[in-house]
This record gives sequence, C-alpha cells and structure tokens, in this order.
Amino acid sequence: MPEKMVMISGASTVLWILFAASQAFKLEISPEYRTVAQIGDSLSLTCTTTGCESPSFFWRTHIDSPLNGKVRNEGNKSILTMDPVSFENEHFYLCTAICGSEKLEQAIQVDIYSFPKDPEIQLSGPLEVGKPAMVKCLAPDIYPANSLGMDLFKGDHLLKSQEFLEVVKNSLVTRSLEATFTPVSEDIGKALMCRARLYIEIEPTKRETVKELQIYTSPKNTVISVYPSRRLQEGGAVTMTCSSEGLPAPEIFWSKKLDNGMLQLLSGNATLTLVAMRMEDSGIYVCEGVNLIGRSKTEVELIVQEKPFTVDIFPGSRVAAQVGDPVVLTCAVVGCDSPSFSWRTQIDSPLNGEVRSEGAKSMLTLSPVSFENEHSYLCTVTCTQRKLEKGIQVEVYSFPKDPEIEMSGLLVHGRPVTVNCTVPDVYPFDHLEIELLKGETVLMNKYFLEEMSTKSLETKSLEMTFIPTMEDTGKALVCLAKLHSGETESEPKQRQSTRTLYVNVAPEEIAIWVSPSPTLREGSPVNLSCSSDGFPDPKILWSRQLPSGELQPLSEERMLILTSTKMEDSGIYVCEGINPAGISNKSVELQIIQDSPKDIQLTAFPSESVKEGDTVIISCTCGNVPQTWIILKKKAKTGDMVLKSVDGAYTILKAQRQDAGVYECESKTEVGSQLRSLTLDVKGRENNKDYFSPELLALYCASSLVIPAIGMIIYFARKANMKGSYSLVEAQKSKV
Repeated sequence: MPEKMVMISGASTVLWILFAASQAFKLEISPEYRTVAQIGDSLSLTCTTTGCESPSFFWRTHIDSPLNGKVRNEGNKSILTMDPVSFENEHFYLCTAICGSEKLEQAIQVDIYSFPKDPEIQLSGPLEVGKPAMVKCLAPDIYPANSLGMDLFKGDHLLKSQEFLEVVKNSLVTRSLEATFTPVSEDIGKALMCRARLYIEIEPTKRETVKELQIYTSPKNTVISVYPSRRLQEGGAVTMTCSSEGLPAPEIFWSKKLDNGMLQLLSGNATLTLVAMRMEDSGIYVCEGVNLIGRSKTEVELIVQEKPFTVDIFPGSRVAAQVGDPVVLTCAVVGCDSPSFSWRTQIDSPLNGEVRSEGAKSMLTLSPVSFENEHSYLCTVTCTQRKLEKGIQVEVYSFPKDPEIEMSGLLVHGRPVTVNCTVPDVYPFDHLEIELLKGETVLMNKYFLEEMSTKSLETKSLEMTFIPTMEDTGKALVCLAKLHSGETESEPKQRQSTRTLYVNVAPEEIAIWVSPSPTLREGSPVNLSCSSDGFPDPKILWSRQLPSGELQPLSEERMLILTSTKMEDSGIYVCEGINPAGISNKSVELQIIQDSPKDIQLTAFPSESVKEGDTVIISCTCGNVPQTWIILKKKAKTGDMVLKSVDGAYTILKAQRQDAGVYECESKTEVGSQLRSLTLDVKGRENNKDYFSPELLALYCASSLVIPAIGMIIYFARKANMKGSYSLVEAQKSKV
C-alpha cells in the first residue's frame, strides 16, 4: 500500500507541472492595436488576462498624460471607458498587468474624428432661367479637417470637387465648397447633390445631401378669353378667364382701370364672372400674372349696350287644338317695363276668345275650341314708341276616340271573316290613315286624301276579309289610326285598338277506344273512351243509335262505362265532338255474346317429375271454341318467358335442373280467357357419369314415334273442331 501511494503522488506532481505549463500568464487588449471613435460618442478599451488568478492592472498614455476616462476592474479584466470621447482621448494607450513576479503590457492607438451631420446646400437666391446663381455646400463640425473631400453635382454633372489638406489641431471646423452655374429649362426636375467624404482608416466615411432644383421663370404669355362676347347687352352676364405661363405658376389678379388711370382690384381668381351688367360696367379690365420673379399683364375692353325688348308667343308659331278642348295663347315681353297688348286675327274676324293681360304677359283663351278658331292670331306689343308683333297659327283637329274593331262572325279555321275598323268623329279626315295589322304583318292600309274635306266631324272605316288559321291564335289584330297634322307636328297623332285572335277549329279526328273489346261475354264490363281535336276543346256527347235511326243521349263524359253488359246492350254507339265551330261524330258497334272458352288441359309427358337427361313434352289443349289463342309460358322471378311451341306442345330434350319450375298455359278468345299451370320437377341422377340404359333407349325410340303421332292427332283435331290456331312465335299480343 505505501508503494502505491508514492506512485500516485508522483503522477499527480507530473500532471500539475503539465497543467501549470499549459496555463501560462497572458494579456490581451480589445480592440486590438488601433480604434477610431467619433467625438461625443462612448468608447471602451478592455484588457483581459489568462493564467493568473489575481492580476493587477495599470492604465497610462504613452506620454503619461491624463487618461480622461474611468477604469473598472473585474477579476481578470480591466475596462477603460471614455464617455464622451474628446480631443484629450487621442493617444497611444498602454495596459499593464502584473501577476506575481510577471509583468505584461499591451498598447492600442485611439484616433478620434468628427463627422456628425449631412452637408448643407445653400443657394444665393431663387433660381431663374438664364440668370447665374451661386450654390454653396457646407460640411459642419469636421475633424480632422485635412481628411475631408467634397463633391458638388447637378444631376449627373460634376460642378466642382475639392480635397481639404489644411491641418487644424484639436478643433472642429466647417468647410464649404462653392460653385456658380446658370439654370436652363432642362434643369427643371434635376437635383443638386453635395457629397462629403472623411478619410478615416482605410475606407472613407461618406455623407451626402440632395436638393431638388426649383427653377423659376418670369410670367409671360398672359392671355384673356371672354365668353360669350366683349359686346354685351344690359342685364347680361360675361365670364372672363385669364392664364399666364411661368414657374412657379403665376397668381392671377383681376382689376378694372378707372378714369384716373388707377387700378381697382376685383378678384384673385383666374376666372372673373360679371352678372346683371349695366352701362357703367363698360371699360378696360386688366389681368396680371405675378410670381416671385416678376409680373405680366394684359387688357380687354368690355362694351355694355342698351338691351332692346323682345316679344315671344307660346306655345309656338303653330299650335294644334282639339275640338272641344281649351287652349291658351300667351304673348310675353322681355326688356320692357310697361308694355301694352292687343290681339286680332289675320283676316280681322272675331277672336271667339277671352283676353287677359298681366304685367309682361297677355293671354288669349279659346274655350272650347271650335272650327271658328282655325285662324292665324296676331299679338301686338307697344313699348314707348316701338311696336313688335308676333303671330301664331291655330290648327283645329278632332281625334277623340280609339278605333273600333268589329268582326262579321266567329273566327273559324279556314272560314273567311270580315273585319271592320272604324274611327269616329275625325277632322280633318283627309289627313287620316287607317292601318290594319295582324301581329307584325300589315294586312291593309287606307288613306282618305282624295275625299273632299268639310268642316264637320266624320266617321271613317276600313274593311277587309281574311281567312284565319290556327297559327293566328294568340296574335294581336291591331287597328292603327294616324292623323297627320301637316307642319304642326313632325309625328302624326296615333290611336289604336287591339284584339287578341282566338281561332276556333271544328271537332275533327275523333278516336274511340273500347276496353277490353267490342266483342264481349255477357255480364262483362266495358269502357268506351272518346277524344276529339278542336279549339276550343270539343264537348263530348255519347249516344246510342235506336232502330229508328234516332240517337238516344247517354253521357257527356269522355268515358262511357257499362259495368255489366247484357245481350240487349249490343248495338251502335255514337260519340259526338261539339264546339262553337261545328260537330263531328264517330260510331262503334258492341257485340255481346254468351260463348266462353271451354276447359283447357296442361300435361307433362311422361310425368311431372323426371330425372336429369330425360325428354319431357309439355302440351296445352282446349275444347271446341271458335277463334282460340294459346300462350305457353314458363314462370320465373325475373319475368315470364314465352315458349316457342308447335301446336301447343313444347319439347325439352335432356332435361336439366334449371328446366324445373312452374309452366302456365293461357287460352284466350274474344270474350274471355282461362289459365292452367303445372310444376315440373327435375331430379338429379346418382352420379355424374353418362347413363343410357336399354329401357331409356326403348322409351326414346317410342317417344320418337309418339310425338309425331300426337302432333298429327292434335293438328287434325284442331282442323276439325276449331276455327283458328295459335303460333307461339307470334303470340305476343291478344287479338281483338
């Protein structure tokens, strides 16, 4: 045990020596070697040791000047903070660390600068096209000044560039760059850019300022527009608009030149509107465009004249008045304070009306209008010594009612009908036009120009005959009357009447259905249905024809139902279709008989129970009934299958299990039917081998002879005792 402890102790000593050698005393300073700080900012220098648990730190400048900062030690770190940085901090700083007997030192150069603001652009004054201007670019509070460079651009063009090499110690200076240029129109929209570069360390620090050029031009091309005219009448209005070119856009000022030459300011808007003009508003009006650079003006002369009075007559130079209605003619004066009025007809006939004057208006009322009012009326206005006269033509007409449509009778398909369109109490009828339309088709129109017109109310009409068809139903028959008023109106007066056409069609194509059959067994029900085409829908009447030939009415329903027929129900039944356009009929004969199908037999030979592979004959026969139909079927869930048999016999060769099932025979006559059915059972054999015994061979040979024999017997029996036979191939429908 002591030997092991000595060995462990020796190993520990070796490891400690190796660890101590790996943790040698070191000193690092951050940032390394050199740093740059802007005046007024904060800067921290950090000394860090490794390999020493409790180092001591000392800071000094290379020339032993004051640190101008605060020192803070934290374990193996020492931090010198300068806040704010000033000219006194531009030194070579040394950090000393002592660990026991070891002493280490690291140095760092602190350079300072000042570049706090973007440069400023100053102009000598407003920029005017064609006039030289000076631009100055200022870079304030710069240090060191000998590291500054400045460029001045106008758009993409360099106006001036300068490097400042003068050294100024421990002082902030402002440097400027000046240039002179002459603005041109192309400079509008361009910008001045001042760029300052302070070369610090390797890459320069850059600041720049951009200022858009504001180019000014003195006002010019000042123009006045006047609406409606420079010559005006009293009471009128005028609008004058002034425009002037310049940068910035000139302000517009309106003035009126007084008799003494002075200007009276009126407005500061581009548009000047004067209303209710008077004679004293005549004169010279001045428009002046003004901006920062200059001014430009122009003049216009307005002349206000005395306004003459005018006379107007309403409703116009011509008016159309309907007989019996009132009409008012109005004579109005404008521009006269105290007018006097007088009315007369052009041929000095009586006015046949009442006159009433109020101020600047005079009204002649004709009520009611008659043929005597068909004149040219004149209104004379006197104002001081002047007279004016206006005339109006009164045209009389009568068109009081819509046309009347009359027809000669009922509208029936294919039957001619006469239409009369009448227009009552018309004047003047020589201006009348009547038009008859069917839908959009013009059937006929008529003018009355050739007839002698008199001063009286007349009734005029148009008459025509046409043949209606079914296609006319629903169309509109329109009677359109137009009274052309000559020059009074551009469009004629119109009245119209409309009648919707309903064309009747006589009953036709009568159809009769008898269910189940016209030939019936006594006691059976029968339904007789009748239909007929026509418009309007025909009324149905069922009758029975008596031996005398007369018709006995039975029903007005479309279906005649006989629930239990008797022999005396046999006979002829007549269906009549009746509507306003006519009558049509059709007949059917019912035959009631007592015969019915005799018993039928359905057999399976040799048996209704056979084995697989056997031959089976299923046969259906019936008694002596005239016109008998036989239908042989096999019943199945998916639907009955009609079998193709020969004379009612169906042969199954080598019966299989799927042949098993219910077989049905239906016997039909005109008066009834009967059904018979049997169930065929097909049993499986004991094994699947082919089996052919001598007994089966004998039976097969016998059946080969029996089947034709049975067929011949059935054939001759049917030929002797039955009126008809049935083919299962053709037996899909019952024969009626």
